[in-house]
Amino acid sequence: MNVYLGEPRGFCAGVVRAVDVVKLALERHRRPVYVKHQIVHNPFVVKSLEDQGAITVDDVDEVPTGATVVFSAHGSPPEDFERAAERGLKVIDATCPLVTKVHNEAQKYARDGRKLILVGHRGHQEVIGTMGQADMDLMADDGSVDGPDWPADTPVTVLTQTTLSVDDTERAIDHIRNRFDDVIVRNDLCYATTNRQATVKELSKLVEMVLVIGATNSSNCNRLREVAEAHGVSAHLINGPDELDRSWLEGVENVGITSGASTPESLVQAVVNAIDPTEVVKIEGAKEDVSFVLPPDLRDARLTKQDSSGAVAVDAN
Repeated sequence: MNVYLGEPRGFCAGVVRAVDVVKLALERHRRPVYVKHQIVHNPFVVKSLEDQGAITVDDVDEVPTGATVVFSAHGSPPEDFERAAERGLKVIDATCPLVTKVHNEAQKYARDGRKLILVGHRGHQEVIGTMGQADMDLMADDGSVDGPDWPADTPVTVLTQTTLSVDDTERAIDHIRNRFDDVIVRNDLCYATTNRQATVKELSKLVEMVLVIGATNSSNCNRLREVAEAHGVSAHLINGPDELDRSWLEGVENVGITSGASTPESLVQAVVNAIDPTEVVKIEGAKEDVSFVLPPDLRDARLTKQDSSGAVAVDAN
């Protein structure tokens, strides 16, 4: 059996930054440090940080008065910052800069008097944070919902969740353009989302099955699985070798493997080792050299090396 290993895969710059932020907060502030929502959507990453002293909570009100709290990479609505201020919390914001860009766009176009439509998944943490920035309507990325019943001449701006299917998002945007005369589209899909989906499309031409390594609550991981299925290949989302069903491999000669933007590389390698292929073939896609600066109060920290789990070790001296 051959394994075709997709590149790029794994941690994006926003995830690297978010993990760095929690590690540095643990170095610099009295423990425990609290994290509002999972810092990224991967239980392996979350547990590794909790083992170092982080405590994950679902709500700002769960954080003790005066404590340090890190807001997750997915972004938070303004109300969370207001409640944190009322409780005297020290907030370190680990929101991905690409998500912050969407927040800024929402505020700008709302000030301009345009109606906003967000294409995304209801209930996802990123969507909750973005919809808190201004009044807007949510539309499913697959275009299955018609959207708001506004007059055709309504000035509309379209924003998108950063981790959606490229193809489904385009269909949803086309649907909106066909309904309204004055549409500004700010297609905010993350570079990592776009690149990894493009690689899966190439993998799907070469294999009978695709394994996406990542968490079931990860939007970008689920989209990778869906992209493979849409291209006629069976696909499974697993978080590691323990979830690998050997029956999936029966009669399969070529397996494609990729991972979502919050998946540590160690999990990918563990799955490859569990399969024990005859050959591993790398399928290279777009080159990524994106990096983001840390929040202002952490910028004098020096990053050192990347460990085998995919998390970044830091030196705060």
